[in-house]
Amino acid sequence: MAAKINGRLAAADLAATTLTTIYSPPVGRKATVSINVCNRTAAPISVRVAHCATPTVAGVTIADYQEYDTVVLANNVLLITGEPVASGNCIGAYAAAVGVSVVLYGIEEDI
Repeated sequence: MAAKINGRLAAADLAATTLTTIYSPPVGRKATVSINVCNRTAAPISVRVAHCATPTVAGVTIADYQEYDTVVLANNVLLITGEPVASGNCIGAYAAAVGVSVVLYGIEEDI
């Protein structure tokens, strides 16, 4: 039986205008995750979420984005659920301004 981790797998307070690797399963592991992008400010902020076929966002292409310049309203959240992430892939996020947190939670298990 595969060893599993349930719960929070990663979190980040995004820097403005910087695509950041949020999570990549360790070698030999896969995950099914929910991605919570939280705007903590009193103004709308555009965000991007990428599911990369590489372990970091260094290899991101325009085709990797599942959310692109999506506006998260003030004090609100964008939630993506049931996202499978294979070993060697990653989830990356970007915000147009400071004040955005990303929390990734779910189940990580052996392949």
